[in-house]
Amino acid sequence: MSYVPFKELRPAYGFDEVAIVPGEVTVNPEMTSTEMRIRDTVFDIPIMAAAMDAIVSPASAILMDQMGGLGVLNLEGLYTRYDDPHSMLEEVLSASQQEVTGLLQDVYSPSVQSHLVGQRVQEIKASGSCCAVSVTPNNAKALSPVAVEAGADILFVQSTVTTARHTSRSYRGLQLDELCQQVGIPVVVGNCVSYGVALALMETGIDGVLVGVGPGAACTTREVVGVGVPQVSATLECAAARQEYFNRTGRYVPIITDGGLRTGGDVCKAVASGADGVMLGTPFAQAEEAPGRGFNWGMANAHPNLPRGTRIKVGTKGTLNQILFGPTSVTNGTQNLVGALKVGMGMCGAMNVQEMQQAEMVVAPSIKTEGKVFQFASN
Repeated sequence: MSYVPFKELRPAYGFDEVAIVPGEVTVNPEMTSTEMRIRDTVFDIPIMAAAMDAIVSPASAILMDQMGGLGVLNLEGLYTRYDDPHSMLEEVLSASQQEVTGLLQDVYSPSVQSHLVGQRVQEIKASGSCCAVSVTPNNAKALSPVAVEAGADILFVQSTVTTARHTSRSYRGLQLDELCQQVGIPVVVGNCVSYGVALALMETGIDGVLVGVGPGAACTTREVVGVGVPQVSATLECAAARQEYFNRTGRYVPIITDGGLRTGGDVCKAVASGADGVMLGTPFAQAEEAPGRGFNWGMANAHPNLPRGTRIKVGTKGTLNQILFGPTSVTNGTQNLVGALKVGMGMCGAMNVQEMQQAEMVVAPSIKTEGKVFQFASN
């Protein structure tokens, strides 16, 4: 009797397993454009700060806007549960590693306050900044109208795994097409990692797709439930769905690689994989201005029964400006992310993000170690 496999496994690749091939023509990095568009809103840099309480407060969202990017405020975090979120932050930051997950479950248990949702949005808008907010699908119907009325510009609907179709016996799932019509502002949805789901999400009328399940440094979903796809492969699949959808409809839906990026090289590889932008968490938690002051934690930490995140100490590595634009004296690629992207684009002959998406890539598992024995010996 011949052996017939139950299922075939296909290879999937992360940032450390691939490399970008230089172009046949190069351009001066200063001539490149890193602009990104979500519907009618244009950002100077294609970089977003993740909707995590240790990373984005109203103040840091304003700062990200001033830098040309976008900070996304979590509407189900400490800033909308407490009049004084800073005292709660202090508790989280001072807790021991053994007690912190239980504490996070406690401090995230009070209900979100609608008046605080409006207040936080207004704090961001008062500075003239673009205001982006994030909600989970369960709370999108209740919180989105409040945020929109207060002036929110972009709505992110995020969960660990998001699909256009959800089966439940207890409630009628969120209908994304209805939500898009209701709020009237751009809606970005995630997270997903496959062609079919990305295409189905785009067909609901949303304005952007977040790619990534479990790659973040503070997320333990891959360990707890074993679900996830490495980011390069996930981005390639979702970008293929974007192209198919564009060919059919003429409407372009940007892809945003969310999580798992640490260096400028990772940002370049995400874009070369087809991303229009990236969403970063821990790299921004390392900024001097970050509310987490050198700590970061996943928003799934607070799940009452199955936490899928952990508080991590990431340290403070520099100002937000240094992380994004330099100047830097570190050689590990963790600062001047925008400068690295522009240099990478120049090496590939790409004048803009869309041209960088066409750069050739190769599978290269030894790309970070080949010829680097003395670098590792000196660390």
